Amino acid sequence: MRILYHLPLSPYARKVRLVMGEKRLPFELKIERVWEQRPEYLDRNPAGTVPMLQEDTGLCIPDSWVICEYLEEAYPDTPLLGRTLAERVEVRRLVVWFDEKFGHEVSRNLLTEKVYKRISGTGNPDGAALRAGYANIRTHLAYIDWLAETRRWLAGNQLSLADFAAAAHLSCLDFLDDVDWSRAPAAKDWYARVKSRPCFRSVLQDRISGFTPPAHYADLDF
Repeated sequence: MRILYHLPLSPYARKVRLVMGEKRLPFELKIERVWEQRPEYLDRNPAGTVPMLQEDTGLCIPDSWVICEYLEEAYPDTPLLGRTLAERVEVRRLVVWFDEKFGHEVSRNLLTEKVYKRISGTGNPDGAALRAGYANIRTHLAYIDWLAETRRWLAGNQLSLADFAAAAHLSCLDFLDDVDWSRAPAAKDWYARVKSRPCFRSVLQDRISGFTPPAHYADLDF
């Protein structure tokens, strides 16, 4: 059985879980507390990050982008990177947008400060980082709302890796009730469609001790 090493509120690990679920690939989840820096894990993934996919052959693939590219090449029956060159460019552009720009400006400021500092015992939340995260999410949510209003899916007419990258970040923040969906009705409708897909079910079951998600978090009708 292939193994995906992850953390429950890692948007990068969630993105990979959604892709594997959409491709109907069975896998086992193992939590990797990266702050412990286990030598056995570092031997296989010197970066010490999650996610890391270990195939049943023993092949270890680190980094969510590398994993998703690998999955597209190894299991192409459910394509998620687009069909034409132009579609692939737009999907990749948005994946980079969400994983790098959104990740740096929003997810890192909110998830790291509110969750990972607490569970890893590495300090108290930084108020300036939290304020920046809350300010930045409004701008990003407006952009997602525009994409959802003008396109069937975020990158175009087909469900793609861009949708899963965005939904992975938003689902982690939604767990903390940090997404003001009233500001972005089109984004809310798009997210409801994404999270109602079967691949999202295990993600919505994630729980972390000391945190209680809002009632709508796992509501597929939302």
